[in-house]
Amino acid sequence: MKDLGTLSYFLRLEVTSSFDGYYLSQAKYASDLLSKAGITDNKTVSTPLEYNAKLTPLDGEPISDATRYRQLDGSLIYLTVTRPDISHVMGMVSKFMDTPRSVHYAAVLRILRYVKGTLYHGFYFLLGTSLVSWRSKKQDVVSRSSTEAKYRALADTTCELVWLCWLLADMDAP
Repeated sequence: MKDLGTLSYFLRLEVTSSFDGYYLSQAKYASDLLSKAGITDNKTVSTPLEYNAKLTPLDGEPISDATRYRQLDGSLIYLTVTRPDISHVMGMVSKFMDTPRSVHYAAVLRILRYVKGTLYHGFYFLLGTSLVSWRSKKQDVVSRSSTEAKYRALADTTCELVWLCWLLADMDAP
């Protein structure tokens, strides 16, 4: 095994260490993505999607290059590793990978303009002194009421926190 020194860049993640934790960013990856998408002007937007935007499978005209849409969508999904602020809208536009339309492509371009305006955003989350990752997923069951949905979400979160605390306690054991 060889010591390569302090981690600073790995799998397109920029890692900065400070006295209170680690800061993860993908600014270079996002900048490269913007260049690849051809967004070189100074136009930015303050939100990743318009307020109350509804995207449906039949909005707009079919686009001629679905491959480009899929590449940009996949690249933006990878960007959610450090950008939870775009996770929800990426879930919305990713539903249309099979048959993307002009409105969906315009939404992806708007997300890219938002990323351009918030290029150096990243995140870090600590539990005590340990860095914690996050994830988001749809529930695997459909609830019949909002109360049941809240109960399921709370139960899933509690189970994950118990597992995480057990894991952290096990790591601290001699």
